[in-house]
Amino acid sequence: MPTDRKHVIVIGAGIVGVSTAIWLQRLGSDVTLLDRQDPGLGASFGNAGLLAACAMVPVTTPGLLAKAPRMILDSNSPLFLRWSYLPKLAPWLFRYLKHANDADTQRIAASLTDITADTVDQHMALTDGLTAREFITCSDYVFAYGSRAEYLKDRYEWDLRAEHGFVPTLIEGPMVQEYDPGFGPKIACLAVVKHHGFIVDPGGYIAALAAAFQEMGGRVLKASVQDIETHDNLRPRVVTKAGPLDCDNIVLASGAWSKNLMSKLGVSVPLETERGYHIVLKDATGGPRAPSMISAGKFVATPMRAGLRCAGIVEFGGLEAGPSDAPFALLRRQVRDAFPNLEFQGEETWMGHRPATPDSLPLIGQVRNTGVYTAFGHQHVGLTAGPRTGRLVAGLIMDQSSNLNLKLFDPHRFR
Repeated sequence: MPTDRKHVIVIGAGIVGVSTAIWLQRLGSDVTLLDRQDPGLGASFGNAGLLAACAMVPVTTPGLLAKAPRMILDSNSPLFLRWSYLPKLAPWLFRYLKHANDADTQRIAASLTDITADTVDQHMALTDGLTAREFITCSDYVFAYGSRAEYLKDRYEWDLRAEHGFVPTLIEGPMVQEYDPGFGPKIACLAVVKHHGFIVDPGGYIAALAAAFQEMGGRVLKASVQDIETHDNLRPRVVTKAGPLDCDNIVLASGAWSKNLMSKLGVSVPLETERGYHIVLKDATGGPRAPSMISAGKFVATPMRAGLRCAGIVEFGGLEAGPSDAPFALLRRQVRDAFPNLEFQGEETWMGHRPATPDSLPLIGQVRNTGVYTAFGHQHVGLTAGPRTGRLVAGLIMDQSSNLNLKLFDPHRFR
């Protein structure tokens, strides 16, 4: 029977891809969600679970260039580098560090605010009428410091957050333990930001969203993508190991693995992986009651169904090498310092790949006039910005206008 419904293939079944697929299905497309793994097993599985509305401040703030060498050499710093990878990393790193100035930071923060600030509302809209809603918990977001002096060292970041509507409540001294008895005496100052949230099981959440997408009539296909073919005046095609798939549009949402597929479209993207680490302390008691950024270690401790997940750390080392021991050791030391009364029944460890661009902004938009749309490169804010990004890309494909300026997310901006 003839139909004018678009057929869209979404490559990548993390939070961005699944969100895009659901919104496309709701807007009247026939959608195939394609991934080499089951939904939710990439970076979307291993994040801190945080819906970080105030996460518009990039890592590349002014002063980073001077601090970076010392951080890399300090075993207590949350920045790690595999030295054998440095020659390959150097060109990207040079472009990345060039953004560590006030003008670029202000510009990046303004753009990130557009896709992060309403994250809780966007997740609620995504899960409207779905059982996946049960994975979402509204909460404070707590930044934990050893002292007010440590908090004031981050004044630039806090001033920038305030410009975008996020002003913290400061809690100090004995009031810290009254607010949350999980914190030990080494935490003496909290900056608490309201109107945030977290996901109690990120992997389970993505799986539930994918199941809901299938119930809506969507198709989930497990296959490795080998190529994307585009030709003038012809529909694009995805070539998989299982065979070719024709469609009207393609959405590329495969995170850190998107670079190779973009090159097949003739677009060179300076995309790196920030290797992120987490430890789940199973059946934990004595930890925090809300997601807490431990400033000393730059990691977030989030109470989840499986236990306390402690996630963060930045390591540059490429896509191929296995996990390093030092990031896990640092997480364990910092967790014990922050939460001395923590008890748990074993641990699970994980390492995954965050897709990082030199300007800390994702790629959202169409590749030339190919019918292929990009939705990757979210670095630290994939879970936070996934539903908003998915809604934007679905709108672009279905000719729904947006009041956001997407120029700074242009997939061609690195030419």
